[in-house]
Amino acid sequence: MEKIASFTIDHLRLVPGLYVSRKDTVGSEVITTFDLRMTNPNEEPVMNTAEVHTIEHLGATFLRNHPDYGKKIIYFGPMGCRTGFYLLLAGDYESKDIVPLMIEMYEFIRDYRGEVPGASPKDCGNYLDMNLGMANYLANRYLEQVLYHITEKRLVYPQ
Repeated sequence: MEKIASFTIDHLRLVPGLYVSRKDTVGSEVITTFDLRMTNPNEEPVMNTAEVHTIEHLGATFLRNHPDYGKKIIYFGPMGCRTGFYLLLAGDYESKDIVPLMIEMYEFIRDYRGEVPGASPKDCGNYLDMNLGMANYLANRYLEQVLYHITEKRLVYPQ
């Protein structure tokens, strides 16, 4: 069986960044999948499910309500390995195109206080598994270590 594209990336050389993972065509529309890699794979601890879940709720809420990108959001959610997130956008994009959007989103997550959207038994199947404090911390860490000073090395997968 052929490996899927995401398993062909050298995770031993991959660093936290913002990468185009793949581009697919559905009908006449291009769907761009982004790899929002927040932790260094196989080098540091993965994120716990509570903070991943919180980032997912806040990020999805922010993105779906965004005035420019809201209608282009296909999906935002965690990687199974818990080292980052996938964002699928309708349109043909490069990583650098969405840096401002990701800065906006992660600042929103970093600064968010209060009740996490959708964190209730009526709205979520695991509403108690949330950690807003760690989500705030990890968003700030990603902003400071990656997004605010992003370089080409963190925009294009290693070869």
